[in-house]
Amino acid sequence: MAGPDVDEQLRALRAGTIDCITEDELRDKLGAGRPLRVKLGLDPTASDIHLGSAVVLRKLRAFQDLGHVAVLIIGDFTARVGDPSGRSATRPALSADEIDAHATTYVDQARRILLADKDRLEVRYNSEWLSTMDMADVLRLTSRVTVARVLERNDFSARYEAGDPISLMELLYPLLQGWDSVMIDADVELGGTDQLFNILMGRHLQEQVGQPPQIVLTNPLLVGIGGGEKMSKSVGNHVGITEPPRDQFGKLMRISDDLMPDYVGLTTGWGPDRVNDTLAELGHAAPADRARLKRLLARSVVDLYHGEGAGDRAEAEFDRVFKEHAAPSDVEEFVLRPEELRNGKIEVARLLALAGLVGSNREGRRKITQGGVYLDGERVTEPSLEVTPGDVDGRALHLGRRGWRRIRAG
Repeated sequence: MAGPDVDEQLRALRAGTIDCITEDELRDKLGAGRPLRVKLGLDPTASDIHLGSAVVLRKLRAFQDLGHVAVLIIGDFTARVGDPSGRSATRPALSADEIDAHATTYVDQARRILLADKDRLEVRYNSEWLSTMDMADVLRLTSRVTVARVLERNDFSARYEAGDPISLMELLYPLLQGWDSVMIDADVELGGTDQLFNILMGRHLQEQVGQPPQIVLTNPLLVGIGGGEKMSKSVGNHVGITEPPRDQFGKLMRISDDLMPDYVGLTTGWGPDRVNDTLAELGHAAPADRARLKRLLARSVVDLYHGEGAGDRAEAEFDRVFKEHAAPSDVEEFVLRPEELRNGKIEVARLLALAGLVGSNREGRRKITQGGVYLDGERVTEPSLEVTPGDVDGRALHLGRRGWRRIRAG
């Protein structure tokens, strides 16, 4: 396989990674001169891919760019079990319809990052082989691993010591993920650091059946925009790769300075040299320079998922709202229907709720009391203020600087 030499490939592929088991084996596989089969498994347990998930997808793309084959495993079967990695409780079960819907979304969104060339990408669903296993197959699989080995996992051992329940189904999860590697004859498997045990299980099972063991390559977990927990849609600290440019830019501008190094290295798609140069600059940057670099980061991420120039436009929109205190250029409209009026009027608090800016009339009154509600930039100060349709027709109602609706009288 023509292309960069082994040292160049190894440098590009190791950039930003944590575990590599083992680097010598990876070097040997790269030196064999054939395209490697590089596996990444994603369980479709949510509707969107976010920047945290994109970290490993971008590493998979890096392998593709070097001429290797990406094998994307959609865990439509393992999603029924639920990956216990890093969890302190059993994951709630998803319905088959939910899993199927999420799987379609995952494939569509993954193609925004990966090369879709049929010679560079295989998309497989692990129900192909896992759903056809009978009890004899399951018993043969479980005989390949001891209970002691499975309980070596930190999350299992911690839950066991604490007396928290662990279902037998959860104990099977690492074996099922590992069996995926056997079925697609993986040379390399990628994952976050929380997947280390599962990926090692694949390596173990491959050795058991006489296959060359896969290389384990892990990436760090991306912390959510609020800090603390890893990025997760269920926590609400995520940035989706299909979110509008304005939302992506605004969310990334909220990350703290201490998260900047990780976000520079894991979300921008930059090469190792540019990442290292930016990190060096960030290390001794004054506050104004850190703000400039954060804007550069946000623009780069938006460009990555929405095309060149989208970041500049998102930044201009951000400044329009947050510096000039003007309404966004694409404010969603809300039509006030006559049946919502009482004696020809409506409370602004009720209007906030109907427009979807708050969850209830009571919350709307509280937000007004707190001073966060405006009509065309004029603060609303009276919690029980009533207005007529003519008072608000065409005006921008906004809560803080992120919630906007243009009111139209129906």
